[in-house]
Amino acid sequence: MDVELRPVTDADVELFYEQQLDPEARRVAVFPLRDHDTFTTHWRERILADEANYAWTIVADGEVAGHMLCFERDGKREVGYWLGRAYWGRGIATAALAALLREVTERPLYAYVVRSNVASIRVLEKCGFTTIGSKRHLDERMGEEIDEALLELR
Repeated sequence: MDVELRPVTDADVELFYEQQLDPEARRVAVFPLRDHDTFTTHWRERILADEANYAWTIVADGEVAGHMLCFERDGKREVGYWLGRAYWGRGIATAALAALLREVTERPLYAYVVRSNVASIRVLEKCGFTTIGSKRHLDERMGEEIDEALLELR
């Protein structure tokens, strides 16, 4: 499988929106549904407009599989990613994260992952991240308590 990262296009943002509509993907990621305008505005005005962010489209065998991000939050540089469900379990996230780590050499890097998302935690571990803590918090968007692992790459 050929996996690469490339710059995000407007058409990609539309595909990312469609991918986040999948209820199973949102359940696994514990991520709230966003309407089209909220989703695309967030991408265009917050993610892509901030020069401190890194944002890529994950392309697997010529198809848009998802996205890979690296951004700063609360003084820490974090990574995050999303794959459409059709691309799960094929090593794409691991290959895409490895590509990000070749591009972004700043360390340490961090990732917060819902503890129940074992597959995503495994992707991070395969790329050298280790669990260093956790946090439980009420996610007001989801209306539920979230238990997240904090992983770090030194």
